[in-house]
Order: sequence, then structure tokens, then C-alpha cells
Amino acid sequence: MQNYHLLCQQFARILNGTPKVNNGACSVELERNLNVTIQGRPSKSELHAEMMFESLDHNGNALNMGEIVLLEEEIPIFIKVLVKNGIIISALHNHWLFTNPVILYLHFQSVEPPLDFAYKTAEALHTLKE
Repeated sequence: MQNYHLLCQQFARILNGTPKVNNGACSVELERNLNVTIQGRPSKSELHAEMMFESLDHNGNALNMGEIVLLEEEIPIFIKVLVKNGIIISALHNHWLFTNPVILYLHFQSVEPPLDFAYKTAEALHTLKE
């Protein structure tokens, strides 16, 4: 299990976040610094990204998943980088109505070594506005 924690720490370092292990899953949550209102009220609580892996097999492959809030104009390039890197886009949708600016949530996934997924995701993260 110590190797799993080390792998989780490496995963988090690549994504520039803090690792958390819960129920056998390694996750990293990142906050997006966006100025958004929902129904005219400022909101920061729902502006995040989370990447995780679980179900690591003996070959080093895991189920990798990500969810991120994106501004409308960030979506094309972010998705382009993920798709170029072989990451499956599983959903793009809103969580909230009456947001300003429009924000959407992207879900993505792969089965591969977690560090490969982390590097691919980090490349996409570099396209964002922060």
C-alpha cells in the first residue's frame, strides 16, 4: 500500500495539487480562480477540477477520471488536447442555471497508467486562463 501512496503523491505533483486517498481511490482537487455568479450571486464553491484514479491492476493500469469546470471559450482547446492524447470525453454539461459567465463541466476518463493520465491532463490544464 505504501507504493500506492507514493504513486498518488507523484500523480498529485504532476497535477500541481494535494493527494487524498479514500476508499482505495487517489484524488487531487484543484480550485479554479474564476469570477462567476450564479443567479447574480458570487460563487467560488463549485469552481474546481478533480482528477482521480482507482482499480489499479498488476500491469500498472488504472481507471482514471476527471471532472473540471470550464469557461465556454476554454472548452475547444481543452478537449482538443485531451482527445489528441487519447482521453475519452464522457460528458459536457451544465450543473447550474443562470451563470455569468457561462460555465460547463467536462468529464473525461481513460484506462492507462495513472501518471500517463496525469501528464496528459496537465498538458490540457496548461491551456486554461489562470
